[in-house]
Amino acid sequence: MWSVVWGSVRKLMRVLIAGIDGYLGWPLALHLGAKGHEVFGIDNFARRKNVAEVGSWSATPIPRVEKRLEVARNLRGLRIKFFRGDLRKYQDAAYVLRQSRPDAIVHLGEQPSAPYSMIDCEHACYTQENNVIGTMNLLWAMKEFSPRAHLVKLGTMGEYGTPNIEIPEGFFEIEYRGRKDRLPFPRQAGSFYHLSKVHDSANIALACKIWGLMSTDVMQGVVYGTRTSEITDNKLMTRFDFDEVFGTVINRFCAQAVIGYPLTPYGKGRQRRGFIALVDSIQCLTIALENPPSHGEYRVFNQLDEIYGINELAEMVCEASNEVGIKAEIASVDNPRVELEEHYYEVDHDELRRLGFRPVRKIDEELEIMVADLVKFKDRVKAKRSAIAPTVRWRGRLSLPLTVMANPSSSRVQYEIPKIGSNG
Repeated sequence: MWSVVWGSVRKLMRVLIAGIDGYLGWPLALHLGAKGHEVFGIDNFARRKNVAEVGSWSATPIPRVEKRLEVARNLRGLRIKFFRGDLRKYQDAAYVLRQSRPDAIVHLGEQPSAPYSMIDCEHACYTQENNVIGTMNLLWAMKEFSPRAHLVKLGTMGEYGTPNIEIPEGFFEIEYRGRKDRLPFPRQAGSFYHLSKVHDSANIALACKIWGLMSTDVMQGVVYGTRTSEITDNKLMTRFDFDEVFGTVINRFCAQAVIGYPLTPYGKGRQRRGFIALVDSIQCLTIALENPPSHGEYRVFNQLDEIYGINELAEMVCEASNEVGIKAEIASVDNPRVELEEHYYEVDHDELRRLGFRPVRKIDEELEIMVADLVKFKDRVKAKRSAIAPTVRWRGRLSLPLTVMANPSSSRVQYEIPKIGSNG
């Protein structure tokens, strides 16, 4: 299939999205379908089950997948083909590739939470099994049934850690003892989740080298947002997690603000990370899909828009909340993670811009949209407020949660922040 776009020819593809029911998978399916690509999806609904396990749910109500597909068909005219399956089972990976015959595969079907992987041995092993074995099964199924498909795998900037030098896009030139080479940039994972992604990257690179597969490994920054251009109706919204385990920092801050819960930077709050809005993440993944590498090539894109400090983000969320009449406060808590809280952080991210990526909105505009959306669902956030406080500790024990109390004699929110070490 071919279509003409702005005077140029673009191939329409058959795209398989692994993890289509998730935060990124669903809006990506809507976007690709709107562009004319034929979309297939596979999911085992682990995200729904894992979020429920930690005592939370999506702030935005998410219906069963059958209903989601029906709404997409009725409101957007999209016919997305869905398979229920688990990539940890090779037969499921093989079956969906045989049935969909994809030109491209977007691999989002992994356990995406660092805190979840650090709860205990069981959760660490589950994360590694789900992510590494699932990806390995997909690679072997590609070798057998879809060797010419382009694999876009979602990685994470957390694979690199926070080195005291600039982070290149996957590879760097090095001179050592008089010799030069182009080598993969060192990975310094900070959790068993991040380490599973490092293993994925190594396995995919090897598969490209020995089997001639082609892959784009997307090292993505922290994603935030509630909407894309295709999410024009609340019935089409993607999930939005805000709990301590699955809620990314900006999403969590916005949810805290709308229920009067103080925003909780961890430790000094001077950690710096790369961030990208949901709408821009979908744009970047689409650009990667529509500009594939050569067969046998393994390439890396660093996918982010801007770099911010955590305290800086908390202040931005407070300002966005004030714009809609919500007074938000900030209350730092002890850091449950093992990480540098003050560090150098500069990242190369030129490749996607070279291919045409341009941010849709500035962060302050995006934050106002998010807060306005979450106000509509604040009762759902309130119902699970006990899941917000950080309790999962990298050292292997649970902490006391942050508790928040309203003082009836004052409009100001009162709060108590037990020290993490106070539980022994």
